[in-house]
Amino acid sequence: MSEQLSLAQARRIALTAQGFGPSRPPRIGQGHLARTIDRLSLHQIDSVNVLVRAHYLPAFSRLGRYDCALLDRAAWGRKSARRLFEYWAHEASLLPLALHPLLRWRMAEADRGEAGWNGMRIFAGERRAEAEAILARITAEGPLAASDFEHGKSRSGWWAWGDTKRALEWLFWAGHITTATRRRSFERVYDLTERVIPASILALPTPPRGEAHRALIDRAARAHGIATTTDLRDYFRLAPADASAAVAALAEEGVLMPVTIKGWSHPAWLHRDAKRPRRVRAAALLAPFDPLVWERSRTERLFDFRYRIEIYTPAEKRVHGYYVLPFLLDDRIVARVDLKADRQASTLLARSVHLEPGAPPDTLERLTVELRHMADWLGLDTVALGAVLP
Repeated sequence: MSEQLSLAQARRIALTAQGFGPSRPPRIGQGHLARTIDRLSLHQIDSVNVLVRAHYLPAFSRLGRYDCALLDRAAWGRKSARRLFEYWAHEASLLPLALHPLLRWRMAEADRGEAGWNGMRIFAGERRAEAEAILARITAEGPLAASDFEHGKSRSGWWAWGDTKRALEWLFWAGHITTATRRRSFERVYDLTERVIPASILALPTPPRGEAHRALIDRAARAHGIATTTDLRDYFRLAPADASAAVAALAEEGVLMPVTIKGWSHPAWLHRDAKRPRRVRAAALLAPFDPLVWERSRTERLFDFRYRIEIYTPAEKRVHGYYVLPFLLDDRIVARVDLKADRQASTLLARSVHLEPGAPPDTLERLTVELRHMADWLGLDTVALGAVLP
């Protein structure tokens, strides 16, 4: 018979697994950042820069005012200093180098035309020679971005811009090239994988597909602490059958323990190493793509908080704003804030604050402190607080 847990217990387990609760360190170094990313297994990448690009936010939410250059060097710095690589995990992501062998099965699928967007798969087959010609140019000339192909075409004039980009992205999915760096515009610059990823990582053995899936589900379970099979599958976007087989194997090994959570319609799994705190003390603004909230149905189950990003919603139809961050206070999400960094005016604009029902009396006080921390982190002089709404 599975153990029964309250929703409050499940929330505290999940928050602790995600790195919330401990006091933020007064000085943040590369080790703090490395441990945070290893705990989460990835930082999802997004190019929207109305506040700050989303991949910088999860570390700030957990550690506080860290130097973003630490993340830049780990992701796109010199090969000897590189600790992260880009790949498709939970969408486009920055991942610890140790995960490279665990995702080679996905690269192999893409190479065979079995993974990736439909518009790219043609380059695994009938148009492979075109992609290989692009690969040959990168081999000869060094790192290149899509815009380096003249007017969207190669020097031979064979491909239109869209085809060039799709071919590059297929080469990326298939592991033939990876991201060497990002330009100021955030454009991806590609290079041969062996010129970017350290040789010691490429030399690691490639595990069998099933073993890789078990390792990825184990990482997802550690990061979530407590989760349904669907939650675990979503973390690295695994196929349902692959995820279910991996969960079953880990349950058989005692890595995952079945539990039931009051109010959840599906059974859940508790990682054997998950901590069970009696309370969580935290205050954090969360990126729309933070792993704590990126799976919206899980967010509703854990926090009774319905969250949707409204960037692509017409302005007149938005409910809460353009770039809205949930505000975590202790073990609840108590507000959402529409934020913008007005760099010209050196101001962090909180254009609106929507309080959740039952938000505690000190919500605005603690939110204001966190907004001041964020403004300092972003190098902004002032905070402007807009309307506070129920």
